[in-house]
Order: sequence, then C-alpha cells, then structure tokens
Amino acid sequence: MIRLGYIIISIAFFLIVCGIASGVERFPPPDFVETGYELPSPTTPQPRQNIYEYIDAVVLLAALGLASYLVLKKRSRRAIFVLMVFSLIYFGFWRKGCVCSIGAIQNITLSVFDRDYAVPIVVAVFFLLPLVFTLFFGRTFCAAVCPLGAVQDLVLLRPVAVPNWLESGLRLFAYAYLGTAVLLAATGSAFIICRYDPFISFFRLSGSLNIFILGACFLLVGVFIGRPYCRFVCPYGVILRQLSRLSKWHVAITPDDCIKCRLCEDSCPFGVIKVPTAEWPARDYDKSKKLLALLIILLPILILACAWAVSTAGDLMSRTHATVRLADRINLEESGKVKETTDASSAFWATGRQVKELYSEASNIQAEIKTGSWLLGGFLGLVIALKLIVHSVRRTRIDYEADRAGCLACGRCFEYCPREHVRLKEAKQTVGGSE
Repeated sequence: MIRLGYIIISIAFFLIVCGIASGVERFPPPDFVETGYELPSPTTPQPRQNIYEYIDAVVLLAALGLASYLVLKKRSRRAIFVLMVFSLIYFGFWRKGCVCSIGAIQNITLSVFDRDYAVPIVVAVFFLLPLVFTLFFGRTFCAAVCPLGAVQDLVLLRPVAVPNWLESGLRLFAYAYLGTAVLLAATGSAFIICRYDPFISFFRLSGSLNIFILGACFLLVGVFIGRPYCRFVCPYGVILRQLSRLSKWHVAITPDDCIKCRLCEDSCPFGVIKVPTAEWPARDYDKSKKLLALLIILLPILILACAWAVSTAGDLMSRTHATVRLADRINLEESGKVKETTDASSAFWATGRQVKELYSEASNIQAEIKTGSWLLGGFLGLVIALKLIVHSVRRTRIDYEADRAGCLACGRCFEYCPREHVRLKEAKQTVGGSE
C-alpha cells in the first residue's frame, strides 16, 4: 500500500502539460453552393486510429521489462547496449521520435488544465509506464529505452568528469526548463519541449536548421560529456530522478562484497558513483550543523527572491501566447503605428469581433502567466535551497554505491567490477557442471 501511495502521489504531483495547437486557414475552400456541386457521400468508413500507436505501446512495455531484467538480473552491459540500439532505431528513426515519453508531458498537462481535451490512451501509456517502472526498478528507461539518451550514448568516446558542484549547478537548468514548460503549457502558450527537441531533426532527417544545429552541438559535447541533454536539460529526467529515489530495486555495482578497487568510479561517465566517506571530525560536524540551520532560516528568503526575479520575465513569457501577440499586433494597427496586416490580424478583422474583447482576453492571459511566473520562481528558489541543504549534509558511506537518483543504469560499472567477473565465472562453472 505504501508503494501504491508513492505511485499515486508522484503521478498526481508531476502531471504537467504543453500548449494548445491552433492554425489559421490561409486559403478558404471553394464555394460549392453557387456552382450547385454536391459533395459525394463517403464509400469507406472513417480511418481508425493508427495501429502503430498500439504496437508502440506494446514495444515500450516489452522494452522496459527487458531493460529492467538486463540491468538488475542479467547485469550485462553488452545486452543493454544492444537493446539501446534497437530503441534508437525503432522509437527514434523508425517512429520519428513520436510518441515520445518526454513530449507526452505536454499532452498530460493539457488534459489537466483543459477540460475539453482528452489525452490519447497511447500518450498516457507512454507518459506513465516509464514512471511506474522507475518507481520499482530505477531509471531503466534511461538505460536502454529512451532514443534521446541512446543517440547521446553512442557518441560518448572520451568522457571527461564534471565536478559535482558544477553538475549540480547545471542541473538547475532542467528544473527551470520543466517549470517554464509547465507554465507555458498550462496557459496554452507554447509546446517548448517538442519545439526545441534537439534530436528530432536527426530522427526525421528534416526540420529546422536551427534545431539541427542545436542537436549537433549536444552530440559534439556528448563526445566528452556523458549524455549532456539527459543530465542537464531533460524535463522528464527531473521527474525520473525523484521517483528513482523511491525505487524498490536499484543498480548494485557489485554482486556481493565491495573490495574498494575504485574501478567502478573510473568506469562511470556520469559521475554518479558515490565514494566511501570517513566520519567527520567533531569541529567540522558542528560547522555543518550551523550551516544547515542558517540555510533553513534563509530558505523562505531565497524562495521569495527567486520568485520576484522570475516574475520580472512574466511579460516576456506572455508574448509566447498567440492571443497576446495578436492583441499587440491589433493595437499597433489600430493606433496607426503599422499599416500592413498579417494573416492573423486579417483573420481577426474579418470575424468582426470587438477589439476590447480581444484586449480583455489577452490581459487575463498575461495575469495568469504573471502569477505562474511567481510560482515558477518560488519553485526554483525552493530547489536551489534544498540543493544547498543537501550539500551541507554529509552522509557516512562504507562502500562505493551508485547514486539512486542520478544513475542511468547503463551497466558500465558491471564490466569493471572484479567481483562481477568472479560471479560470471562461477555461473559458467555451475552451468557446465550441471551439463
């Protein structure tokens, strides 16, 4: 029951959305009334939902189950790598990156904030399945199922360690990205997670040149820094990190006793191997307690300061909403500052709608985004404060362990662990003896 409670609470807390799609009809259909033309009756039924979507859901479930088995039971980096390549080919290049668990954040959020929108079942499955598996088995979705992680893992050739303080600071961008995406999606402003997916141009072999360049930059950095998008940008990764802390089963570097050879530490390109720690001297322990008390006192101040700082960008963020942009354009045309019209403004004038009504709607949207920007800033302030508090607390650790939140379950440490080689040798001998 406790584990079920974790699932319900986590899913309820992390349900988030991305904007609404709208379009302008540039060329109206022909007027068939005057010509007397009659539209023919359809001779075939309406097309059914794409069967591939359900196949995708089945493949996702199978891949998650297999990845969890390979990571926790089989403990085979080679098998994990093969599954990762398959996921890249299938979910990435074959299915063109859709449906994507990361992008599904937007659809789920839209269903929460817009009563008229019903989230497709397949999209809900893609969003929820990796979360459920993460609660039980850790980040096995990241290990071998996510195509965005796979394409970065393939280019990792000369990994360079990132200092812990720098990694923790860079990871704040992922929280800011997630919070901003939620705010803009909840107000129907923009789908920034999908719009700025850095690898979609590679998967579809087409698209924006700017996005292609962005993806190329991530891959270039990924040659030296392990999975930079996953660690420092991915909004879905932020959710998976927190759920992985609660996972019932998780990656264990060694199958039995740790001999402290440090080989696993050298093998991990993501810096998630936690080294053994010595007990603190009494003086350092007292300093840590005082620092912790100070940070707790400063927590509300930091939250308010960040909330105010982000709120100053509320007006700028509101410009991402189509209604606000339209209201700005209509105001320019109405005041005579511009003479030309755009497709959007021409369509508005053609409707005969009252300008005051448009201004009122835009004003309400701006107020919503302004309020949301305060909440976003407070959220980021809380994250920063909690990070500082966590870093001020030192835990005693006797063995080398994989960080439950940050471990991507790639399995590299298995190959480097001498005790793992002993286990495999004994397993082969057992099999050979039984034959």
